[in-house]
Amino acid sequence: MTDTIRNFIGGQQVDAASGETTDLVDPCTGDVFASAVRSGVDDVDRAARAAADAFAQWGRTTPSERQAALLKIADAIESRAAEFVAAESRNTGKPVELTMSEEIGPMVDQIRFFAGAARTGAVPATGEYLSGHTSSIRREPIGVVAQVAPWNYPMMMAVWKWAPALAAGNTVVLKPSDTTPVTTVMMAELMNEFLPDGVFNVICGDRDTGRALVAHEIPQLVSIT
Repeated sequence: MTDTIRNFIGGQQVDAASGETTDLVDPCTGDVFASAVRSGVDDVDRAARAAADAFAQWGRTTPSERQAALLKIADAIESRAAEFVAAESRNTGKPVELTMSEEIGPMVDQIRFFAGAARTGAVPATGEYLSGHTSSIRREPIGVVAQVAPWNYPMMMAVWKWAPALAAGNTVVLKPSDTTPVTTVMMAELMNEFLPDGVFNVICGDRDTGRALVAHEIPQLVSIT
Protein backbone atom coordinates (compact mmCIF):
# COMPACT_ATOMS: atom_id res chain seq x y z
CA MET A 1 0.00 0.00 0.00
CA THR A 2 1.47 3.38 -1.03
CA ASP A 3 1.43 6.66 0.84
CA THR A 4 -0.64 9.55 -0.48
CA ILE A 5 0.93 12.99 -0.76
CA ARG A 6 -1.79 15.51 0.02
CA ASN A 7 -2.21 19.24 -0.44
CA PHE A 8 -1.11 21.56 2.33
CA ILE A 9 -3.63 24.37 2.66
CA GLY A 10 -4.30 26.70 5.55
CA GLY A 11 -1.90 24.89 7.84
CA GLN A 12 -3.13 21.35 7.32
CA GLN A 13 -2.99 18.41 4.92
CA VAL A 14 -6.12 18.08 2.82
CA ASP A 15 -7.29 15.77 0.07
CA ALA A 16 -8.24 17.02 -3.37
CA ALA A 17 -11.96 17.53 -3.88
CA SER A 18 -12.04 15.10 -6.81
CA GLY A 19 -10.38 12.23 -4.97
CA GLU A 20 -8.16 11.67 -8.02
CA THR A 21 -4.47 10.86 -7.61
CA THR A 22 -1.29 10.54 -9.67
CA ASP A 23 1.21 7.70 -9.19
CA LEU A 24 4.72 8.73 -8.15
CA VAL A 25 7.45 6.51 -9.58
CA ASP A 26 10.96 5.94 -8.24
CA PRO A 27 13.07 6.54 -11.40
CA CYS A 28 15.77 4.17 -10.14
CA THR A 29 13.49 1.15 -9.80
CA GLY A 30 10.44 2.01 -11.87
CA ASP A 31 8.26 1.15 -8.89
CA VAL A 32 5.34 3.24 -7.69
CA PHE A 33 6.25 4.35 -4.16
CA ALA A 34 3.44 6.83 -3.47
CA SER A 35 0.59 8.77 -5.03
CA ALA A 36 -0.21 12.47 -4.99
CA VAL A 37 -3.61 14.11 -5.05
CA ARG A 38 -4.62 15.80 -8.29
CA SER A 39 -6.07 19.20 -7.49
CA GLY A 40 -8.83 20.88 -9.45
CA VAL A 41 -10.39 24.33 -9.61
CA ASP A 42 -12.04 24.00 -6.20
CA ASP A 43 -8.75 23.08 -4.54
CA VAL A 44 -6.96 25.98 -6.20
CA ASP A 45 -9.67 28.33 -5.00
CA ARG A 46 -9.42 26.99 -1.46
CA ALA A 47 -5.65 27.51 -1.39
CA ALA A 48 -5.84 30.99 -2.90
CA ARG A 49 -8.42 32.09 -0.36
CA ALA A 50 -6.40 30.63 2.51
CA ALA A 51 -3.39 32.62 1.31
CA ALA A 52 -5.48 35.77 0.95
CA ASP A 53 -6.82 35.40 4.48
CA ALA A 54 -3.30 34.89 5.84
CA PHE A 55 -1.99 37.94 4.00
CA ALA A 56 -4.09 40.20 6.22
CA GLN A 57 -1.76 39.26 9.09
CA TRP A 58 1.50 38.34 7.36
CA GLY A 59 1.53 41.45 5.19
CA ARG A 60 1.64 43.59 8.34
CA THR A 61 4.57 41.78 9.98
CA THR A 62 7.81 43.66 10.44
CA PRO A 63 10.95 42.85 8.42
CA SER A 64 12.58 41.55 11.61
CA GLU A 65 9.68 39.15 12.23
CA ARG A 66 9.88 37.80 8.70
CA GLN A 67 13.65 37.49 8.93
CA ALA A 68 13.39 35.54 12.18
CA ALA A 69 10.87 33.11 10.69
CA LEU A 70 12.98 32.47 7.59
CA LEU A 71 16.13 31.89 9.64
CA LYS A 72 14.29 29.34 11.76
CA ILE A 73 13.08 27.59 8.61
CA ALA A 74 16.63 27.47 7.22
CA ASP A 75 17.96 25.99 10.46
CA ALA A 76 15.17 23.40 10.57
CA ILE A 77 15.74 22.27 6.98
CA GLU A 78 19.48 22.03 7.62
CA SER A 79 18.92 19.92 10.74
CA ARG A 80 16.70 17.53 8.76
CA ALA A 81 18.91 17.48 5.67
CA ALA A 82 19.26 13.69 5.54
CA GLU A 83 15.49 13.25 5.60
CA PHE A 84 14.95 15.73 2.77
CA VAL A 85 17.78 14.27 0.70
CA ALA A 86 16.44 10.72 1.02
CA ALA A 87 12.97 11.81 -0.09
CA GLU A 88 14.30 13.93 -2.95
CA SER A 89 16.59 11.17 -4.18
CA ARG A 90 13.76 8.66 -4.25
CA ASN A 91 11.39 11.05 -5.99
CA THR A 92 13.83 12.34 -8.64
CA GLY A 93 16.34 9.51 -8.98
CA LYS A 94 19.28 11.79 -8.15
CA PRO A 95 22.27 10.35 -6.24
CA VAL A 96 22.15 11.10 -2.52
CA GLU A 97 25.59 12.76 -2.41
CA LEU A 98 24.74 15.00 -5.37
CA THR A 99 21.45 16.05 -3.82
CA MET A 100 23.14 16.87 -0.52
CA SER A 101 25.90 18.95 -2.13
CA GLU A 102 23.92 20.69 -4.88
CA GLU A 103 20.60 21.33 -3.18
CA ILE A 104 20.67 21.38 0.62
CA GLY A 105 23.63 23.74 1.07
CA PRO A 106 22.64 26.22 -1.64
CA MET A 107 18.95 26.31 -0.73
CA VAL A 108 19.62 26.85 2.98
CA ASP A 109 22.02 29.65 2.05
CA GLN A 110 19.38 31.19 -0.22
CA ILE A 111 16.79 31.20 2.56
CA ARG A 112 19.26 32.96 4.85
CA PHE A 113 20.10 35.45 2.10
CA PHE A 114 16.46 36.39 1.63
CA ALA A 115 16.02 36.54 5.40
CA GLY A 116 18.58 39.34 5.34
CA ALA A 117 16.90 40.91 2.33
CA ALA A 118 13.69 41.13 4.35
CA ARG A 119 15.39 43.96 6.24
CA THR A 120 17.49 45.63 3.56
CA GLY A 121 14.81 45.50 0.88
CA ALA A 122 12.30 47.22 3.13
CA VAL A 123 14.39 50.38 3.57
CA PRO A 124 12.75 53.30 1.72
CA ALA A 125 14.88 55.16 -0.82
CA THR A 126 14.53 58.93 -0.83
CA GLY A 127 16.38 61.49 -2.92
CA GLU A 128 16.29 64.75 -4.85
CA TYR A 129 15.84 63.23 -8.28
CA LEU A 130 14.30 66.44 -9.65
CA SER A 131 15.30 69.91 -8.53
CA GLY A 132 12.93 71.21 -5.90
CA HIS A 133 11.21 67.85 -5.43
CA THR A 134 11.86 64.95 -3.10
CA SER A 135 11.06 61.47 -4.43
CA SER A 136 10.65 58.39 -2.27
CA ILE A 137 10.44 54.69 -3.10
CA ARG A 138 8.63 52.50 -0.59
CA ARG A 139 8.40 48.75 -1.10
CA GLU A 140 5.27 46.99 0.11
CA PRO A 141 3.95 43.41 -0.19
CA ILE A 142 1.41 42.93 -2.96
CA GLY A 143 -0.60 39.95 -1.69
CA VAL A 144 -0.85 36.34 -2.85
CA VAL A 145 1.84 35.01 -5.18
CA ALA A 146 1.07 31.98 -7.37
CA GLN A 147 4.09 29.82 -8.15
CA VAL A 148 4.74 26.78 -10.36
CA ALA A 149 8.01 24.89 -9.84
CA PRO A 150 9.69 22.33 -12.14
CA TRP A 151 10.67 18.69 -11.70
CA ASN A 152 14.46 18.81 -12.01
CA TYR A 153 15.35 20.71 -8.80
CA PRO A 154 12.11 20.49 -6.82
CA MET A 155 13.46 21.70 -3.48
CA MET A 156 15.84 24.40 -4.63
CA MET A 157 13.57 25.86 -7.31
CA ALA A 158 10.74 26.02 -4.80
CA VAL A 159 12.99 27.93 -2.39
CA TRP A 160 13.99 30.38 -5.13
CA LYS A 161 10.31 31.20 -5.44
CA TRP A 162 8.85 31.22 -1.94
CA ALA A 163 11.79 32.66 0.02
CA PRO A 164 11.81 36.12 -1.62
CA ALA A 165 8.02 36.21 -1.71
CA LEU A 166 7.69 35.51 2.01
CA ALA A 167 10.58 37.83 2.87
CA ALA A 168 8.71 40.66 1.16
CA GLY A 169 5.56 39.98 3.19
CA ASN A 170 3.56 38.13 0.56
CA THR A 171 1.76 34.81 0.95
CA VAL A 172 2.19 31.88 -1.43
CA VAL A 173 0.34 29.14 -3.27
CA LEU A 174 2.92 26.87 -4.91
CA LYS A 175 2.30 23.99 -7.29
CA PRO A 176 5.23 21.58 -7.62
CA SER A 177 5.67 19.29 -10.60
CA ASP A 178 3.12 16.49 -10.70
CA THR A 179 5.99 13.98 -10.75
CA THR A 180 8.10 15.42 -7.90
CA PRO A 181 5.91 16.99 -5.19
CA VAL A 182 7.18 15.08 -2.15
CA THR A 183 9.78 17.43 -0.67
CA THR A 184 7.71 20.54 -1.38
CA VAL A 185 4.91 19.20 0.80
CA MET A 186 7.50 18.20 3.41
CA MET A 187 8.80 21.77 3.40
CA ALA A 188 5.29 23.14 3.82
CA GLU A 189 4.74 21.01 6.91
CA LEU A 190 8.07 22.08 8.39
CA MET A 191 7.55 25.76 7.55
CA ASN A 192 4.16 25.82 9.20
CA GLU A 193 5.89 25.43 12.56
CA PHE A 194 7.24 28.95 12.09
CA LEU A 195 4.58 30.64 9.94
CA PRO A 196 0.91 31.46 10.53
CA ASP A 197 -1.55 29.08 8.88
CA GLY A 198 -2.13 29.89 5.22
CA VAL A 199 1.06 31.86 4.61
CA PHE A 200 2.56 29.00 2.56
CA ASN A 201 0.27 26.59 0.72
CA VAL A 202 1.09 23.71 -1.64
CA ILE A 203 -1.29 22.19 -4.15
CA CYS A 204 -0.38 19.02 -6.03
CA GLY A 205 -1.58 18.44 -9.55
CA ASP A 206 -0.91 18.48 -13.27
CA ARG A 207 -0.88 21.14 -15.99
CA ASP A 208 -4.60 21.75 -15.57
CA THR A 209 -3.97 22.55 -11.91
CA GLY A 210 -1.26 25.01 -12.86
CA ARG A 211 -3.48 26.59 -15.48
CA ALA A 212 -6.24 27.09 -12.92
CA LEU A 213 -3.78 28.61 -10.46
CA VAL A 214 -2.31 31.21 -12.80
CA ALA A 215 -5.78 32.12 -14.07
CA HIS A 216 -7.26 32.57 -10.59
CA GLU A 217 -8.43 36.06 -9.71
CA ILE A 218 -6.74 36.31 -6.29
CA PRO A 219 -2.97 36.06 -6.98
CA GLN A 220 -1.35 39.41 -7.70
CA LEU A 221 1.81 37.91 -9.16
CA VAL A 222 2.67 34.66 -10.94
CA SER A 223 6.09 32.97 -11.06
CA ILE A 224 6.58 30.09 -13.48
CA THR A 225 9.73 28.13 -14.23
